[in-house]
Amino acid sequence: MSAIEDYRAARLPVPQKMLAWHLTGTGLESLHLAEVPTPKPGAGELLCRIDAAGLCFSDIKILTLGSEHPRIAGRDLKKDPVVMGHEVALTVVGIGEGLEASHHLGDRFVVQADIFYQGQGLAFGYALPGALEQYVLIGKEILQGDEGSYIIPVEPTTGDAEAALSEPWACVERSYRAGHRSTLKPGGTAMVVALAGDDYSGLTWGKLAEGPWPAKAVVAGLPDSLLGPLTRGVGEASIEKVACQNCALGTGYQYDDIILIGDHAPETVEAAGKALAKGGILCQVRGTPLPRKVEVDVGRIHYDDTHYVGTSGNDLSQGYVSRESDIKPGGKAWYIGAGGPMGQMHVQRAAEDPNGPALALCTDVDDDRLATVPARYNDAAKANGTDLVPLNPTKLEPAAFEAKLDGLAPEGFDDIVCLAPVPALISGAMDHMGQSGVLNIFAGLARGTMATLDLSPTFLKGVRMIGTSGSAISDLEFTLRKTERCELSPNRSVAAIGGMNAAHRGLEAVKGGEFAGKIVVYPQIADLPLTPLEELKNVLPEVAAKLGPLDTWTKEAEIALIEQSLG
Repeated sequence: MSAIEDYRAARLPVPQKMLAWHLTGTGLESLHLAEVPTPKPGAGELLCRIDAAGLCFSDIKILTLGSEHPRIAGRDLKKDPVVMGHEVALTVVGIGEGLEASHHLGDRFVVQADIFYQGQGLAFGYALPGALEQYVLIGKEILQGDEGSYIIPVEPTTGDAEAALSEPWACVERSYRAGHRSTLKPGGTAMVVALAGDDYSGLTWGKLAEGPWPAKAVVAGLPDSLLGPLTRGVGEASIEKVACQNCALGTGYQYDDIILIGDHAPETVEAAGKALAKGGILCQVRGTPLPRKVEVDVGRIHYDDTHYVGTSGNDLSQGYVSRESDIKPGGKAWYIGAGGPMGQMHVQRAAEDPNGPALALCTDVDDDRLATVPARYNDAAKANGTDLVPLNPTKLEPAAFEAKLDGLAPEGFDDIVCLAPVPALISGAMDHMGQSGVLNIFAGLARGTMATLDLSPTFLKGVRMIGTSGSAISDLEFTLRKTERCELSPNRSVAAIGGMNAAHRGLEAVKGGEFAGKIVVYPQIADLPLTPLEELKNVLPEVAAKLGPLDTWTKEAEIALIEQSLG
């Protein structure tokens, strides 16, 4: 048996001590490398070796907020430090009592980071110890969580880096797999506000009349002729009629559905947005544009899954109908912030998709990062019929940039993916949406972040805004299997690698946006400095010789790296 075969099969001895990065406060100065005893698995626990860990900008949020981060709020980090890292590939090296029949040494897994146990959120790399240590215990919270097991098996032939990067890639895939509720929320609270005195004789509920129905409805200005379906659905006793249209918004409810019928003032639309519950839908039914842009909490679109939809017709249900979230095949797509690590993932997905867009406009304000986009993905894009167009907006006068956008997509873009956390960019993107377009707000803007948006396209063009945060178990499984079928190449996302000691420097690089791609740390290798792949030939020439075209990370390079570390 070779050393790497023994390593893969977990036949090598587990050391008594290990290295772990402990966050004891806020900022990089509070991140310390410690040597600690390697834990031993108790009953119902697995001891797993961390094989690879991807660094993420979400880790920077933990560094910045410390114990004020929502997922570790109130934790005394000096007494109970956080071990960050949620993009992970691991191998079972120890099995606790009771798991001998279901798990084996050498089993490999990735972890779905959003873990819920007995109703409590215990994210991996946040409340639970994460990937920036050499070994980790996997216990009942992960193995017997509220949604089942949060570890997903990895095929023996899958690389460590590509397995670890399945997690950020799952977040990308999630944004295109996200569904959209096409009915009123069953058992929820709905509000319908119509402008008094308007003619609603032709207005119908359409398919919404078939149900399902909320448990309670608040109505204002709605004629009795339109109350019928609501009465049948929730019962007359559950309908609260209010005389004042704006009073309905001030009753203190958090509405799952708000339907505004007629040419309501922008102030009413803004108030309605603030009254939406998590997962809530604001549907405007009107035929004339809003007189001005309105303030919208775009952070809630991203984190709370709020939706702004509408229709200009007489069928209310048409406001709930929209195309799927995935990029329109043969359409025109615009990626804002395409040069960053996540931006490049979205562009790579489009370039490698045989059913991708005909046009992929990639904008970024950093020339160096932007230049890597066509260098990496132009060949794949051309092979699949996608015209990949890089553009730096700062190189043009604002009017010239707008003219360029209009020239590329005179009817507007079918898809715009905003990867830069800048409200003004989201506002500008909305101005260039085409018919039935989808604006994907992927950037992680905090709740309470307001953007001034023209919402008229939502009801005049059927435009839909989406925003997703994280991923589900099914998304990670989908992404991992896509990788294992060679339909996705996460290794192409890798820009630099390093050993355990390099994690601090790697997080500094993530914070500073130094690389256009992902940084992968190999915790079992202690002393490898943070190394851009194009410089690997100067550090590890034998490993560099296994890189792919354009210094792309490969499974062969990874095997060479591990073999060298094993001596």
